[in-house]
Amino acid sequence: MLLNTYPLVVSQDLVFRSKTTSMQGSVSVMLSSLSGLEKLTVESVAAAVSNAAEESGLSRVLVTDAAGKILYDTRDSGNAAGQVTFYTEVVQALLGYDVAVCTFENGAFRSRCAAPVVYQNRVIGAVFAYEYDPEQAALLQELQDTIWMMSVVAALAVVILSGIMSRAVTSQIRELLSAIRRVRAGAYSHRAYVRGHDEIAQIGAEFNSLTDRLQKIEETRRRFVSDASHELKTPLAAIRLLTDSILQTKDMDPEMTREFVSDIGHEAERLSRITEDLLLLTRLDSGVLPHAEPEDVREVLERVLRMIELLAEERGITITSQAEDGCRVRATQDEIQQVIYNLLDNAVKYSRDWGRVEVSLRHDNGWVVFTVADNGVGIPVEDLPRIFERFYRVDKARSREAGGTGLGLSIVREMVKRRKGTITAANRVEGGAIFTVCWPDAGYKGGRA
Repeated sequence: MLLNTYPLVVSQDLVFRSKTTSMQGSVSVMLSSLSGLEKLTVESVAAAVSNAAEESGLSRVLVTDAAGKILYDTRDSGNAAGQVTFYTEVVQALLGYDVAVCTFENGAFRSRCAAPVVYQNRVIGAVFAYEYDPEQAALLQELQDTIWMMSVVAALAVVILSGIMSRAVTSQIRELLSAIRRVRAGAYSHRAYVRGHDEIAQIGAEFNSLTDRLQKIEETRRRFVSDASHELKTPLAAIRLLTDSILQTKDMDPEMTREFVSDIGHEAERLSRITEDLLLLTRLDSGVLPHAEPEDVREVLERVLRMIELLAEERGITITSQAEDGCRVRATQDEIQQVIYNLLDNAVKYSRDWGRVEVSLRHDNGWVVFTVADNGVGIPVEDLPRIFERFYRVDKARSREAGGTGLGLSIVREMVKRRKGTITAANRVEGGAIFTVCWPDAGYKGGRA
């Protein structure tokens, strides 16, 4: 619409202004020829304007007296000399107004211009000029036809290109929608194949990245559910077996009954521990982070050491500790105690009898570093990357004998991680394992390396 309208309107306005200016100039020349006449007559008017009218090239020139009677007419056929004209432009000119009008009608420019003939501030007549110009109109029509042809070609090109582009875009969108539906249905291994480097291709790449994460989460969830079911099933199966034995054995020895009931109590306690650990992990996974003020880790460490020393004394294990003052981290005391207790409990359980557990707490360039090292059998190299996974055990039989749930290290990692800390596990050269926890130092004032 802009291509077909704006150039034509501008061109037409230019022609209008050009013709109006040209005709006003021609009329001014004829007015100058008539300006010295006191009264307009047929002879005086013809003598004054005939040369100027012929040279102007106008289609028609009329000169009237004050009453509108035509005194001079250049038209050969149908000459109106002696008649009275009622052209609007002539009437306006006799009232003292200059009038210029240009129109485009029926394939031609039609221009009209009229001006009063004044003698001593008195209107004594009027000059009217008319021009009929089909040539410039033909040029304008050719321009319009050319623009129309260009518009048709441009429209066809736009339609074709739009079809190609929309087909390409919609095919990518269809591929994305298909991939989304398949993933929504549970096919987490499906990927969207969107070619190119545009925004849709970037969305496809982000979708595939999200699907990768969903697949890992789903695999983790399924393994977690499977492991949790297995871990819960083991104490339940033991409880059922023991109760069935009590119920099906007649005249069971009271001492054996007491032993069976005691075993049922141990399995129930184990089941309770697993359930509590699962609930704790669920709370950690929910992302709810309780408000915490800076706490002194050394105070919590000393309290946990007093608790764990009784277990260590039973196996003749020596616990040595070195703790610096002012090790403060932004976490709750319960979180700090859970981390320290789990690591020390594991170290005591997996150390050799009459072994040694070494505990260290120190500052290190903006971090509070807590380490627990034992002299046990260590951790197989292939198991190190998975040591913090839920329900993962290096030695399943020994873990169950020790009363572990397989969730302790997972809980420790989540608690440390959500306080912007890190935890690592490694084997010692001299034998045994070492766990290192790093918390941001709440009292550190310098820049962290």
